[in-house]
Amino acid sequence: MIVSSPALLRILGMMVAGSLVAVAMGCGAVNETPAKPGDSSVPSASEATTVSWPTVDSAMGRAGVIQGDDLHRYNFPRSDLSVTVRDARGDVVLRPALALGGWIAMHATGTGTDVMAMGDLVLTEEELPRVMSRLQQGGVEQTAVHHHVMRESPRILYVHVHARGDAVQIAETVREAVALTSTPAAVPAPSPAAPVDLDTVAIAAALGHVGRSNGGVYQVSAPRPETITSGGHAIPGAMGLGTVMNFQPTGNGRAAITGDFVMTAGEVNRVIRALRANDIAVTSLHNHMLDDDPRLFFMHFWAHDDAVKLARGLRAGLDSTAIRPKL
Repeated sequence: MIVSSPALLRILGMMVAGSLVAVAMGCGAVNETPAKPGDSSVPSASEATTVSWPTVDSAMGRAGVIQGDDLHRYNFPRSDLSVTVRDARGDVVLRPALALGGWIAMHATGTGTDVMAMGDLVLTEEELPRVMSRLQQGGVEQTAVHHHVMRESPRILYVHVHARGDAVQIAETVREAVALTSTPAAVPAPSPAAPVDLDTVAIAAALGHVGRSNGGVYQVSAPRPETITSGGHAIPGAMGLGTVMNFQPTGNGRAAITGDFVMTAGEVNRVIRALRANDIAVTSLHNHMLDDDPRLFFMHFWAHDDAVKLARGLRAGLDSTAIRPKL
């Protein structure tokens, strides 16, 4: 059948119109009302991509300590434990700030509510299995399990953890895992911190780094100069990348010291030789992370002697690394 040109045009017009209606309906465009600027029902870009730290604090069950841009640290001091180290110069009852301070730090990655979390939990032998299981169930992985001191009673283990994901979910997992221990609930820190019975000016001068008094312990941290990454994410130094040197006074200018040197592979044995030459014992050598770049090694130590003398020995260890004095 031959259709005249006007009739053909009318048929083609109806077909095109029908197709346009079908496409519009398929795309959901019919009866849509565009969102207006300022509409409270639509989350802003900042609301959608920012970690809510008060919400994370609530999920963790304690307030975080702000230590930099989008870096919060949560402390879990084991003040419930009475741990004694047998020592030839006199047994030492560890203060939590010396060697029993668990912690978790979170750093926002800038992608939604995503954070990188790292930390170190202080556990008894009995607590270790159930805490590890609960952490694994919530996606918080372990990167090291080891001791820091020797000849302590009861035996204490340190579990290093790592996670990447939603900040609140990680916090909830950590809180539930810690609840399986006898770690006390968070308590307000005394303010200001009481000074320690040591010549901290002389200690700082010997080390080349100034510390702070915390919980009856003089704590010093010497940061590494390099940028350290894990999984392509730069790790802030406050997430456990500084060499830590803690001094707990034991009377008459003496102190028990412990902490850990953070080293590259080439520095490890130089530091061992420096510490041993100054009668400082090496108590553990290991890694804390699985994919750090450059690769780092952590060496824990112990000594009990004149505090300034020990500070000079630690300085010899620091001078064997890339860490340089600040004083």
